[in-house]
Amino acid sequence: MIAITSLLDKNHSARVSELTENLELKFGLNGVKITPYPHLTLLTAEVPDMEELKQYLELTCFEAPDFTIRTTGLGIFPGPTPVVYIPVLRTSPLNQLHAKLHRDISEMSSEMGLYYNPNMWLPHITLALGDTTPAMLGPVLSYLCNYNFTWEITLDNITILQKCGEYYLKEEEFRFGRRELIS
Repeated sequence: MIAITSLLDKNHSARVSELTENLELKFGLNGVKITPYPHLTLLTAEVPDMEELKQYLELTCFEAPDFTIRTTGLGIFPGPTPVVYIPVLRTSPLNQLHAKLHRDISEMSSEMGLYYNPNMWLPHITLALGDTTPAMLGPVLSYLCNYNFTWEITLDNITILQKCGEYYLKEEEFRFGRRELIS
C-alpha cells in the first residue's frame, strides 16, 4: 500500500516535529516516526501501475490551486494503542480534492484503504501512533493541552509515500499549479 498525502508547510512541519520530539523525550513515544514527514493522509491504495498514478497526480496538481486547511483541538482513535492526533476540519476545497482523488485512484487501484472512503474519512495530523497505551493518554493529553492547535495550513502538494522497510518514505512530490515534479 502507498499513501497519497499532502506534506505540511515548513512552519507547521516544524511545529509538528517539535511536538513529536517532545513526546519522545517526555514519554518515549516515537512510533509516529514511521513516517518522518508531518503530513495529512488523503488516502491509501494498492496501485499496480505507478506510472499511471504519477501521470494522473501530475495533471491533477497542475490544475489544482493551493488552499488552506484549518485544525483545532486534539483527537484520539481509541484501542490498545490509541492514536493521538490534531483534527483537520473538512472544508469544501479539501472535500473536493479528496473525493476526486478517491474516485479516480480507485479506478486504477486493486485495493483502497477503508478508512479513507469519503463517507468515513477523518482528516488529521498524527502526533502519536503505534507505541501508546490507554494508561499514558492522561499524561500525554495533559502535556499537549499546553499547546494551541488552532492552525491555518496552506496545502500546496500531493506526495506519494511508499513503505520502505519499517518506514514510509517520500516516493514523489507534485506541487499544485505547476507542471513539474519536485524531487
